[in-house]
Amino acid sequence: MSDDNPLLLGASPPRFDRIRAEHVVPAMRALLADLGGALERLEASAAPTWEGVVEPLEEIGDRLGLVWGTVGHLMGVQNSDDLRRAQETMQPEVVVFSLRLAQSRPIHQALKGLQAQAGALDATQKRIIDSLVRDAELAGVGLSGEAQAQFNAIQQELAERCTKFANNVLDSTKAFALTLRDPAEASGLPPSARELAAQAARAAGEADATAERGPWRITLDVPSYVPFMQHGTRRDLRERLYRAFVTRAASGAHDNTDLIRRILHLRRAQAKLLGFGSYAALSLATKMAPSVAAVEQLLEELRAASWEPAQRDLADLRALAREAGAPEAAGLMNWDVAFWTERLRERRYAYSDEVLRPYFPLPRVLGGLFALAERLLGVRIEAADGAVPVWHPDVRYFRVRDAGGAEIASFFLDPYSRPSEKRGGAWMDECVGRRHGRLPIAYLICNQAPPVGDRPSCMTFDEVTTLFHEFGHGLQHMLTRVESGLASGIRNIEWDAVELPSQFMENWCYHEETLLGLSGHVDTGAKLPQELFDKIVAARTFRAGSDTLRQLYFAMTDLALHTTYDPDGPASPFELQQRVAERTTVLPPLPEDRFLCGFTHVFAGGYAAGYYSYKWAEVLSADAFSAFEDAGLDDAVAVAEVGRRWRETVLALGGSKPPMEVFVAFRGRPPTTAALLRHSGLRPTA
Repeated sequence: MSDDNPLLLGASPPRFDRIRAEHVVPAMRALLADLGGALERLEASAAPTWEGVVEPLEEIGDRLGLVWGTVGHLMGVQNSDDLRRAQETMQPEVVVFSLRLAQSRPIHQALKGLQAQAGALDATQKRIIDSLVRDAELAGVGLSGEAQAQFNAIQQELAERCTKFANNVLDSTKAFALTLRDPAEASGLPPSARELAAQAARAAGEADATAERGPWRITLDVPSYVPFMQHGTRRDLRERLYRAFVTRAASGAHDNTDLIRRILHLRRAQAKLLGFGSYAALSLATKMAPSVAAVEQLLEELRAASWEPAQRDLADLRALAREAGAPEAAGLMNWDVAFWTERLRERRYAYSDEVLRPYFPLPRVLGGLFALAERLLGVRIEAADGAVPVWHPDVRYFRVRDAGGAEIASFFLDPYSRPSEKRGGAWMDECVGRRHGRLPIAYLICNQAPPVGDRPSCMTFDEVTTLFHEFGHGLQHMLTRVESGLASGIRNIEWDAVELPSQFMENWCYHEETLLGLSGHVDTGAKLPQELFDKIVAARTFRAGSDTLRQLYFAMTDLALHTTYDPDGPASPFELQQRVAERTTVLPPLPEDRFLCGFTHVFAGGYAAGYYSYKWAEVLSADAFSAFEDAGLDDAVAVAEVGRRWRETVLALGGSKPPMEVFVAFRGRPPTTAALLRHSGLRPTA
């Protein structure tokens, strides 16, 4: 392979200063050719021993993952037409090789032979072998002839369609903008939103745009869209934005409507070929939940506990609108909910997100987050900006050190929204995984509002909790003690347990010492006042019923699409969506609502028949945090002791043990829903 191609240098981390779209095709073709030779040699020599099959298999997967993973990362944070074309060119070839590797019968036979020698394996090795055998079978190793050819064609098409789905959402989001020129149209917008909207207008060619005079450019990117929906007084403009948001990628050149049916059809056919009654059953074969029925039982328990509180939430909004004499009183609509929610929050708790924002400049939040990691886990995090190449000037780099000062991991932080090239949402991903002494590196990606002028980015409270969430994922990736790359960090963890460490971290945002410690007014440096902290805690259960129902709406729709829905039948997926909404929304979605067309988690991510994982893991995370509550959150010695146990179990063991076994090792018992319902202010119905 050529040493001139930066994707093939084997650098850790990658040479982002040199990687360009034109490097992707030659790099991947050279790599696949080399790996093809390695695969042939392994098939010729595969023996039922750890060294004879598992180690060379791990090496092949690791090399492919490092290079193709870098391409996938750049697709998320530096998307361009050239990169898309390169990725689309190579994706079919990568899928072909991956299927060839997964469906190799000599390798499968060697793994089965090793699996039969369970007595010669330690617990981690046995779990890895069991997972490899299962994954090969779910990848079609047991199929032959026409069935295998059909399965492989499905996998190829699914990869293509899911990528197209994600690109359509990005393009559709970019394609819409609302430029406001009349100050009355921007009425109600707080200063931070005006500044961001004026900055967006300048970037679009309105050179004279200012926060005070406009024009202001409002987009469907979350840092722009949400503040307008919460604070914009022009109801007609809120309606226009809302309708655009819930119909993203639902028409025109970026229409995902047909892709949804096709993806569901392909998944259903894939499950049938593998002998499963539904794609959901196939999905759960690799998850913690024992069955679709068990998932449905959990979701229904939470729905029953949330329904009446959510109805009261809506009644409260209607009452406030009536009291204010607003036109909405005649009939509250979907585009009114965020606006009146903020008015009710302001009345009930006497604060708003905009009042909090100046207290959470990103540098202070990071300092407090890192102090918590040191207090809880005994690790020190230090900035290392400029030490390695990055893909954008806003990206930062940090090193993680143990108590003795030795470097044990590192991570990139890409905090700001860039709607022209970066997909929305927030996520953590692997840059490099721990493997036989190699130090792990993580990507932490957020989409908060960028700095305006010389002022740092000031965060909403939701953005603070999002950063804590992604950092929790990163900690599990970075603090693993497992040396096998097949089970280190977040690898080989059942998908519905992956959100445990991330949702666990969100709980610390309601801990007084932590939140006050990370606050500091952007102008004065003053800590968040005690009264504001008390209001944040009091507001934790604000609209908990509505927020829970929203997640259940998504999860139950996803599950139904992958169990009972027939993509080849006469009913559209949107009809099923509306039926689920009847049981999970107290204010029904619009008839033309097409949120499914933008549901990238399910149609372009890893959450197909798995969106329930957020709630499943939230039960685990709330119960885990209650161990710290039981010990005494303000007892530094006790917190450090429980923190060490957390680090040595959930964060250290990765995918080397079943997640229930890991949880019990930490908590001392299986999880219950009691802590989640208590934190949410909900209680099970009688």
